[in-house]
Amino acid sequence: MAGENCIPFSYVLCDQLAILAVDDDPIQREFCAVYLSTPHAEITTAGSAEEGLALLDQARYDVALIDVDMPGMNGIEMVRRIRAEKRFDDLPVMVITGREDIVSIDQAYAAGATSFMCKPVNWRLLGHQIRFLVRAHRALVAA
Repeated sequence: MAGENCIPFSYVLCDQLAILAVDDDPIQREFCAVYLSTPHAEITTAGSAEEGLALLDQARYDVALIDVDMPGMNGIEMVRRIRAEKRFDDLPVMVITGREDIVSIDQAYAAGATSFMCKPVNWRLLGHQIRFLVRAHRALVAA
């Protein structure tokens, strides 16, 4: 079973993963790189939706973490663009934002988000949610 050699309570992300994290806040990008990176998980960060879309064109990712409030293209529009392309049907997308109002949640899911998390981020919880999200999405695609 994938991840079975993971040491309990050390790394949450034990499967081989490529994660794209898109956030205009450099501190959030750094936290993401530090707290989610493991010997098995590679974190790539982007400072804008436009940069994130360009990275998606260049490499394959197992999950995308996308902030909503960014200058230029916002995260909801980025999710819409991802979902408009058939090649990204198997990409789980988690929206991460400081907003937790009903409208923001509904907009994220209507755009095609697979999951939603509010800031401030609990990095340990996020690691567990990413692990579940990727495994569930892979099982769905395989079915």
